[in-house]
Amino acid sequence: MSETTGFINFEVANETFQTWYKVVGDLKAGVRPLVTLHGGPGMSHVYMISHSELFVTHGIPVVFYDQLGIGASTHLPDKPKEFWTVELFMDELDNVLDKLGIADDYDLLGHSWGGMLAADYASTRHPSGLHRLIISSAPPATSLWEQSMHQLLQGFPKEFREMLHKHEREGTTSDREYQDGMQVFYNKHTCTNKPWPQELTDSFAAMDEDPTVYQTMCALGPSEFHTIGSLKTWSTLDRLHTINRPTLLTNGIAEGAQDFCVMPFFEKIPRVKWVRFAETHIPFFEDKERYFNVLGEFLTVE
Repeated sequence: MSETTGFINFEVANETFQTWYKVVGDLKAGVRPLVTLHGGPGMSHVYMISHSELFVTHGIPVVFYDQLGIGASTHLPDKPKEFWTVELFMDELDNVLDKLGIADDYDLLGHSWGGMLAADYASTRHPSGLHRLIISSAPPATSLWEQSMHQLLQGFPKEFREMLHKHEREGTTSDREYQDGMQVFYNKHTCTNKPWPQELTDSFAAMDEDPTVYQTMCALGPSEFHTIGSLKTWSTLDRLHTINRPTLLTNGIAEGAQDFCVMPFFEKIPRVKWVRFAETHIPFFEDKERYFNVLGEFLTVE
């Protein structure tokens, strides 16, 4: 399998940073590439690497990259919170597309936070080179995600919920009891594979190693249930109708992006197809064969 890795210079306010990237396949082969946006914010690309399957089965070149502040890209732990904006990451995406020479013709897939970024990008910048859009397990507004997560938490015993809330009130979310409790929640609603795939474990470990982006931006603050980060009021609800590209919307049955959470994408985007997968937040681990069949068909059928 052909792979290319490297760094792309990314200039922000007279400073130059580096975005690490990997291309699986040949961008000059005449096949429209798929650019992937990982979740978090603040996870690495590693858990998304199985999307290389689309090159194996359909010959589609796939672009991965670590967003600024995470993985092999430049880390900036001392930047103020004002630095970390959605616009910064849209600028970085524009830069990646331009420097790789694919800005005129590409497809875009975002998972979780990456899906939020993709929806914002498509509905504000309306890039002419974007051909197809895939929004996977992402909310169109922070408020809907938070509502969904609270609803899922109600499915756990009262004592469990009270334990999590106690640590959140007291600011002890780094305590082992809380961390173990959150793992129980994740095992039910993020990924049911036991043990977790190594790629997913590695991506979470990267975020734990440098949580700058997550702690600053993440709409969920110190936990999955309370919105305090810079994405607190984030929403695309007022402009989803302006997305004029064929869009594939996907979600799982028992995850944060529940049906009611993603419904505005389906109701407002003019040309959208909605596919639901089994189980939880990461269908490319839990429903892999069907997931990649659906994506391959969507990306190749004219």
